[in-house]
Amino acid sequence: MSEFDNQIPSAFDPFAEANAEDSGAGSKDYVHIRVQQRNGRKSLTTVQGLKKDYSYNKILKDLKKEFCCNGTVVQDPELGQVIQLQGDQRKNVSTFLVQAGIVRKDFIKIHGF
Repeated sequence: MSEFDNQIPSAFDPFAEANAEDSGAGSKDYVHIRVQQRNGRKSLTTVQGLKKDYSYNKILKDLKKEFCCNGTVVQDPELGQVIQLQGDQRKNVSTFLVQAGIVRKDFIKIHGF
């Protein structure tokens, strides 16, 4: 062995911890609240990641009544059931879910501009 072999650090994988936790992104069950821009000033709020135990239609009914907007439950092949609401309701939906006891505040991710 030469002097250089002793000075070269061993292989270090900075992502080893993330791989060990089963791809970190899906390990915690987050509820994702997103806003999608439609045409002009119109926007759409989507809520995904709620537990399958809950009745999506009842949650949707309460959200529509609370925020005076229209909405629907959409079945997506990859994401499962997704709640869609008219308008930018991200903050309203997050506070509603926390106050209703459906999700803890730690498990809510709000996305958008």
